[in-house]
This record gives sequence, C-alpha cells and structure tokens, in this order.
Amino acid sequence: MIVFQNIRWKNFLSTGNQYTEINLDKDSTTLIVGTNGAGKSTVLDALTFSLFNKPFRKISKGQLINTVNEKDCRVEVEFTIAETEWKVVRAIKPNLFEIHRNGICMDQFASANDQQKWLEQNVIKMNYKSFTQIVILGSSNFVPFMQLSATNRREVIEDLLDIKIFSSMNNLLKDRIRGIKEEVRTLDLKKESLNDKVKMQTEFIEQIEKRGNDDIKDKKKKSRELGDEICILMLKNEHSNDQVYGLTKEQEKVTGATEKLRKLGTIKGTLSNKVATITKKHKFFEENTVCPTCKQEIEELIRLNNIGDAQDKIKELQSGYQELEEAIKKEEEREHHFVKLSKEVTSLTHGISKNNTLIAGCQRQQQDLESEIQTITEQLANRNTEHEKLESFKENLEETYKKLSTQKDTISYHDFSYSLLKDGGVKSKIIKKYLPLINQQVNRYLQMMDFYINFTLDEEFNETVQSPIHDNFSYASFSEGEKMRIDLALLFTWREVARYKNSVNTNLLVMDEVFDSSLDGYGTEEFLKIIRFVVKDANVFVISHKTGMDDRFDSVLRYEKIKGFSRLAS
Repeated sequence: MIVFQNIRWKNFLSTGNQYTEINLDKDSTTLIVGTNGAGKSTVLDALTFSLFNKPFRKISKGQLINTVNEKDCRVEVEFTIAETEWKVVRAIKPNLFEIHRNGICMDQFASANDQQKWLEQNVIKMNYKSFTQIVILGSSNFVPFMQLSATNRREVIEDLLDIKIFSSMNNLLKDRIRGIKEEVRTLDLKKESLNDKVKMQTEFIEQIEKRGNDDIKDKKKKSRELGDEICILMLKNEHSNDQVYGLTKEQEKVTGATEKLRKLGTIKGTLSNKVATITKKHKFFEENTVCPTCKQEIEELIRLNNIGDAQDKIKELQSGYQELEEAIKKEEEREHHFVKLSKEVTSLTHGISKNNTLIAGCQRQQQDLESEIQTITEQLANRNTEHEKLESFKENLEETYKKLSTQKDTISYHDFSYSLLKDGGVKSKIIKKYLPLINQQVNRYLQMMDFYINFTLDEEFNETVQSPIHDNFSYASFSEGEKMRIDLALLFTWREVARYKNSVNTNLLVMDEVFDSSLDGYGTEEFLKIIRFVVKDANVFVISHKTGMDDRFDSVLRYEKIKGFSRLAS
C-alpha cells in the first residue's frame, strides 16, 4: 500500500517563497475551503506535478512558477511503501528531479525520462491516467472514467488489476518476434546465397574436370601455331636484314653524289662566267678597230692577237665545259640510284618493324596461353580443394536449414504466446473474472447515494444502464448530478478493487468541488456517510468553497490570499 504522508511546495502557482505544507495521513477526512482563486486546488497540481511532471489542471509547465519570484519553484512529496520511505523532489528554475529512498538520493546518471518511467513502473505502479482515476476526482478539467476512450479505460483497469505486466510482456514478446522474423529473413537470404554458391561450385568443378585437359591441349596447339608464325616472321626479318645490309653497302658506293653535284654546279657556273667574259672580249676586238672610250685606233697586231687568244681560250673552255656536263650527268645518275636504294631500305625497314610488332603480339598471346594453361593445370591439381569448398557450402547450407526450422518453430510458439497475452487472451479472462465484483460494487455505491439503477460494464468497458423507468440508458443520457454519482461510485469501486491489489492501493483520496456543482443536499449527505464510514483505510481531502460543513470533517484547512500570495490560514 502507498501511504502518502506529506506534501509541501513553494513558489508554485500563487504560493510565495515560504513553504506550504500539508500532512496527508493525519486525519480520515479533511475539508479544504477558501474563496475562488485562494489556491485551495493547488494541492492537486502540486501532487500530480511532483509525481508525473505535469499539473492536474490544464496549465503549462512554465506557468507553474510564481510570477512574482520567477524562480525556485519546488514541490516535495513523501510517502511509504511497506517499510520503505520515499521522497520525490521536483523543481523548476533550476530544474531538478530527485528520487530519495530511505533518505538516500538515487542514481542521477539516468535521463529524466528514464527516471520518470522507473518511478511509475517500479515504485507507485500507476501512470497519470490511473492516478487521476483512483486518487483524484477533479472538477471540470478532470476527465471521468466514463468519458475516457476505450484504450484509456483499459489502461486504468489493467493498472488496477496488476495485469499491465501482460501488456509489457506482450510488447517484449512482440519485439522478440520481430527480431526472430528479421533473423529468419537474414537466414533466408543466407540460404539462397548458399544454394547459389553450391550450384556455382558444382558447375565449376564439373567444368574443371570436363574441359580442363581439352582446354590445355587446345591452348598448347594455339601456342605452337603462334611459335611457328613467330619463326616465319623472324626468318622474313632475317632475309630483309640481309637485303638492307646489301643495299646499305651499295649506298656507300654512291654516297656523296649530291655534294659532288653541288661542287660541279659551282664549277659550271665559274666556267660559264669565264666563257661569257672571253666571248665578250672576242666580240669587242672583232667589232672595234677604234677604242670607243678614248677614240684611238687599236693596233691591228694587238687586235688580232687578242682575237686569236680569245678564240683559243673559248675552245679550251668549251672542251672543259663539255667534260663538266658529262661529269654532272654521271653524278645525277649516282644520286638517283642512291634515292632508289634509300626507298628500298625504308620499305624493308618498315616491313621488319611490322613483323616485330606481329612477333611481339604473338609472344604476348603465347604468354597469355601459358598463363591460362598454368591456371587450368593448378585448378586440375587443386580440384580436391574445390570439392572441400563445396562440402563446406553444403554443410553450412544444412546448418542454415536447421536454424531456419528452429526459428520458425520459435515464431509459432511465440505467436501462440502473443495471442494469449493480447487483450482478448489472459487479460480478458482476468478482467472477466473481476467484472462481476466491479459491477456489484458500482451499484452498491450508487444505491448508497440513493441512485437506483443497474449499471454494468462489459469486457470492452462499455456501459449498460437499466432503470425502473427506462430499459436502456447511457452515461451521457443522465444529468450532471447523476453523472457525478456514477463518477463517485466508479472512484470508490476502483479504490475498493485497489485494496485487493496492493501495488496500486493508496491511503489518499482527493476530491475537488464535488459539493459545489452537481450533488444536491441529499446526495451530499450520502456522500459524506460513504467517505466517513464506507471508504476504508483512507485519508480523504474534499476541496470546496461551500461553508457550513466544518463540523462534518475531522479537520479543516482554510486558504486565503494576501497581497497576491496564497497561504494556509493560521
């Protein structure tokens, strides 16, 4: 059982820098009164904020800080479970979240979200929704059980009956199934891959054994043919080299013809100039007896000597010129022959180069063939290794098939367990077991509040309401006062059920404005009787702005607002 003992807060909502503290387990019934806005409902927000990091009313977290002091907002709640003392501290500016066990602050290395999850699941055993159905009945901001969605109704009942563990187990099982299915998909892929490897390896071995020797024989034949071709080309090159050698020797004989032609051309030019000069002199003395310059008569003997001398020299030069022409003609023939020999040498050299390229290509092909022959030879020599590899693939494949079979069996087993843990499985049977008790208690409390209807919840937590006047009603069909009676009856029932399930049983019950709106005078009287005489092991706090009921409660807490700050009146 959770026994809430004390709660205190400061700089929270309209509360100032001095702690407001309320003892939660002192009196059986406590009335909290005050005018509107005095801060009497602050205890609801302080309680839910300390335990669940969110206020009861629709207020943002930033609005919880007192607007005057604007810092050091702090709430502390103390409670015991069995022999263990707990204290939860939560603050804003600076932010703080601490869980104390027997006076020792617990590990702060975990994230705030993880701490909160641990607090709800392992300590108070309730989430926010369940807490507000078992511990608190609020005003207009509160969502009663009957106005919750089907999913949220189920969460509350599962918390009450301690069967939420089945949902947790179901989620874990779902994750496990998802993980196994992922492993099965991986194994399926591995199986397909191994099947392909076995097939390829088998074909590879067959290919080696069937075609290996034939391939070697064929490649050796091709290599020999290439060798023959290389020999032929090398013989051709040898013959061409001999020809090139002979032509080169012959070229040596006519080497220098071009240079001689140049020199002879020069000599020819010189002779031509001399012939022209002597011819001009001969013509001068032939045609002139008087000097054209000085007008003196030229002696006949001198003129005749010059004419004779010129004629002799012309004959001599013409004879040499003819010999020169013959020499030039001879050198031109030699030069032509040299060019012809050069072309033949070039052609032969090109042929040799081409043959060398072909020889290199053939040699590369021979090398490739030799490499292939070596590879095939090694494969043939190592085919036992390939057989071992094939056997390894087969063994791995067989092992994969076994794992697949095992995992598929596991999935079938988990699927069966999953079906048991689903809402329609074990949980449904447990809920079905408790439904008669739940319905019985709800109607018992309704009758105590003078509301004679037959209210029942089915396994999906949908209500059926029968009255003496109408066969079928629904929660929404009733007045606000009648709805309040149903909400109270359910609250008391949930607490009754919680008494049988110690993990969510608690001493605290806080109700806000139950007198102030919907309950009439008679309903109020019956309600007071219930909280005083029927509700067991409880410390009940009723928040109201009604007056005149102080004597109906063990104690009264009065809230007042002074200079904008809420406080308990002394």
